[in-house]
Amino acid sequence: MAFGTAEDPGLSITPHIDSVDYPATREELVESAEDGGATVDIINVLKCLPNTEYASREAVMRDLAEAARRFSQGGLPDDDGVRRDRRNIGRDLVENAPDGSTRHP
Repeated sequence: MAFGTAEDPGLSITPHIDSVDYPATREELVESAEDGGATVDIINVLKCLPNTEYASREAVMRDLAEAARRFSQGGLPDDDGVRRDRRNIGRDLVENAPDGSTRHP
């Protein structure tokens, strides 16, 4: 343990899921994070959540490990059985976004 060193709050997912009214969909979680200035990695992990709807913050917290695993592996099937390629979500949104509609750095 390093004294005087703390986690960068900008890299934490929890503030972004705390500001959501539950029940919430995966898309609502992503939109809230985008509006809150979350990093591309946080947004992409939220997009990899395995369920499409969440009844509570605790339900999201339970699924974050699975979302991180899906994001790191790329292409694992979602809860609906569809394999989605998420390796370049942030880049694709910026490069293919309509003029004036980029949300990611």
